[in-house]
Amino acid sequence: MKARPIVVGISGASGVIIGIRTAEELLAAGREVHVIVTDAAWQVIRHEVKEDFRFPKGLTVHGQDDAASPLNSTSFLVEAMVVAPCSVKSLSALAAGYANNLLIRAADGVLRTGGKLIVVPRETPLSLAALSNMVALRRGGAIVMPPCAAYYHKPRSVADMTDFFVGKILDLLGVEHKLVRRWGGK
Repeated sequence: MKARPIVVGISGASGVIIGIRTAEELLAAGREVHVIVTDAAWQVIRHEVKEDFRFPKGLTVHGQDDAASPLNSTSFLVEAMVVAPCSVKSLSALAAGYANNLLIRAADGVLRTGGKLIVVPRETPLSLAALSNMVALRRGGAIVMPPCAAYYHKPRSVADMTDFFVGKILDLLGVEHKLVRRWGGK
C-alpha cells in the first residue's frame, strides 16, 4: 500500500529554511510531498534564502489562495502535516479554527480527522497569547515543537542547527534520516 502524502506548510516567520529542508528531506526519502507557501512566507524566502528561490522538482507547491487544491478537503487523505515555521498569526488562526487560507484549512482538516499535525512556532520571546494558543493546539491534538537549539551534536554552522530541527521533525514523522548525531552517539 502506497504511503499517503505529507504536507509541509510554510508561513511568514523567520526560519523558512526549516520548512524547505523538511520538504527536501521528505522528498529524498521517497515521500510524496505537498508544500503550502503563504504570501508572507514567499517574502521571507526571498529575504532569508534567495531572491529567485525555486523548490526542487517532485514537490507539489500550493499558494495560500489555491481554491482548486485537493488539500482544501479532508477527502484528500494525508499522513501528516508540518507547519514550519509557524508564525504567531498562523498559530493564532490554527488555535481558533479560523481557516482563512489553504495552510490553515489543511491543518485544521488534519486536526478534525485526528491526523498528526506538527507545529513549529518560530518566535521569541513568547507572549501569553502565543503560549495559550500553543496549549490550545496541544489540547486539540497537535504536536508543538519550537525549534529549540541543542549543542550535544556540536553544531558548527547554521546548516547544522537547521538539520537538527529537521531531524526532530522527521523523527516525529517516523522518517529515517542521518541528519544529526544522536545523544550518546559518537
